[in-house]
Amino acid sequence: MSREQILDELKSQLKLGNHIIGVATGAGITAKYAKQGGADFLLMLNSGKFRQMGRSSLAGILPFCNSNDMVMDFASREIIPLVRDIPIIFGLNATDPTKDMVSYISEIKDKGFYGINNYPTVGLIDGQFGEALEDEGNGYLLEVEAIRIAHEKDLFTIAFVFDEIQAAQMIEAGADIICAHLGLTEGGLLGAKKVFSLEAAKAKADKIFNTCNELKPDLIKLVYGGPVKTPIDVQYMYSNNQNLMGYIGGSAFERIPSEKSITNITKAFKVSGTLDEDDFMVKMLDGITKHYDYVEFVKEYVAQNYMNEILFADLAKVAHVSRSYLSSLFTKKVGCSFQTYLVQFRMDKAAEILHRDHIQLSELAPLVGYQDYAQFSKMFKKYKGFSPKQYKSNINTKT
Repeated sequence: MSREQILDELKSQLKLGNHIIGVATGAGITAKYAKQGGADFLLMLNSGKFRQMGRSSLAGILPFCNSNDMVMDFASREIIPLVRDIPIIFGLNATDPTKDMVSYISEIKDKGFYGINNYPTVGLIDGQFGEALEDEGNGYLLEVEAIRIAHEKDLFTIAFVFDEIQAAQMIEAGADIICAHLGLTEGGLLGAKKVFSLEAAKAKADKIFNTCNELKPDLIKLVYGGPVKTPIDVQYMYSNNQNLMGYIGGSAFERIPSEKSITNITKAFKVSGTLDEDDFMVKMLDGITKHYDYVEFVKEYVAQNYMNEILFADLAKVAHVSRSYLSSLFTKKVGCSFQTYLVQFRMDKAAEILHRDHIQLSELAPLVGYQDYAQFSKMFKKYKGFSPKQYKSNINTKT
């Protein structure tokens, strides 16, 4: 896959109304499933490997090991042989005094990497230490020069920048993507503090992107790090912002989901019998009649499982009543049959997704429980009065 092919693919995604997603990782399992989930490219960063060790991303800019050697080792052994047909980008420490950048970037290309990204970056270092690095000639311009070298070798380049000046420098060097680096991923921000932090991040990114638009309007512009770590955060960054085209995440895809999932599942096994009473599965296992009337149980089950196959007979079994009794009770209380209720719920969800997300219509049907798009389209038109395509077109016209 050449540099031009990567750019063409990314731009085609944007034309379809999709966002560009990059995943920074240090493990084969994350790379494998990030690709499966639709990531557009993978970044091999030393911080990703440190996250797999249980350390913070901050370890990536501390003198614990040779960053370039670490990335070359794990990525060439664990990632490249495992994940095919997706751009794999080398996180390059361009200030490494032990490497001749011209020959080393050629080695990176020969090893099968599609491009480079300037990480770890001295852009994260300010104050006296940052000034001392600049005075010694180990500043950000070395990263700009590495991007220039890689561009001349026809490698794909993703530039982390921290201000408008750096954005201009990287554009002049030939960077294919400008990514506004918003700092190390922040944790613990809640409520108003989170909103204020996101607003500041959005303002910083806007300044950088305005410079990009002045110098190269068609450049791909992304954000990374800082307070942006959940889909809701990213959605806020997209709101009222035509400049932002996507997101690169490291901790957001790797550390944070693992922390939550492993912690919760361990607690679940540890405290068997005393799980949170709000957990739907626990309520089902504990007995429907202790927590619901039968109809409310069916409605909640639909709300949580509409995207999956739902058999009414199975619900009757779980509730320990006959199918005919549950069907009669449901129709009497809700005013329609279960099947009608389920289809209506799914069509309402489909409409909600169309209003909220930029999504290809072919991808919509499975999200609401239909594997056959033609059948989904038929039911959507029956309940909404328009085909999915017409409905989406009406939304775009109104906005």
